[in-house]
Amino acid sequence: MRLPRPVYGLYERRLAASLPREAVPRHVGVILDGNRRWARSFGEPASTGHRRGADKISDLLVWSQEVGVEVVTLWMLSTDNLKRPAAELRELVQIITDAVCDLATSGRWRIQVMGDLDLLDADAAAKLRDAEERTDGIGGLHVNVAIGYGGRHEIVDAVRSLLLDHARRGTSLEQLAESVDVEHIAENLYTRGQPDPELVIRTSGEQRLGGFLLWQSAHSEFYFCEAYWPDFRRVDFLRALRSYAERERRLGR
Repeated sequence: MRLPRPVYGLYERRLAASLPREAVPRHVGVILDGNRRWARSFGEPASTGHRRGADKISDLLVWSQEVGVEVVTLWMLSTDNLKRPAAELRELVQIITDAVCDLATSGRWRIQVMGDLDLLDADAAAKLRDAEERTDGIGGLHVNVAIGYGGRHEIVDAVRSLLLDHARRGTSLEQLAESVDVEHIAENLYTRGQPDPELVIRTSGEQRLGGFLLWQSAHSEFYFCEAYWPDFRRVDFLRALRSYAERERRLGR
């Protein structure tokens, strides 16, 4: 049951004020799940849910900035999503492309596209690359948009990049096998140079990663929210941060 608006506002402010700033994660990953089910609950087509979900993204980025998060990674389109019916997929890719272009046009955040854009049509890929280039010099919150993304694909790309780099240097396969370590792989991931996500949030009640940031999330904390992504509120975000702050992160120690 939702609280009356005045009570809800007071609760939200108190929740925000109670968060210890030193415990705010530097990098938050978010699996934006539940758009289609949200639309279905209202008897609407999937595209309505995707558009409502796209409209929610800038809210999340503002909330993240307010508490001091440095990096947000949004999983907007998985490689599995590319298997959806052609008509729905075309509309979904258009909605995602428009959303990313709008984020870039706002000039508020640096956008980095991560994933295999060759899996998309040429026009959408070009617009996404342009959005990334237009925000290259912007400081502040860094926003990764994972589009045509799969965690296994990312690791394969990282290994491929590592192999090609050493081949150009003339490194033999035997030499590479003896010297390769965890850091060599990490240096070739899409998120190279960024902190790993300390917190991963998934909406819609699903309690699985589905291939999101498989390598980077080895030590992440996970928060599963029942709300569908279009219904995700600032208070839900703050509750996720509170849950993270209350956990003892031993990291294997």
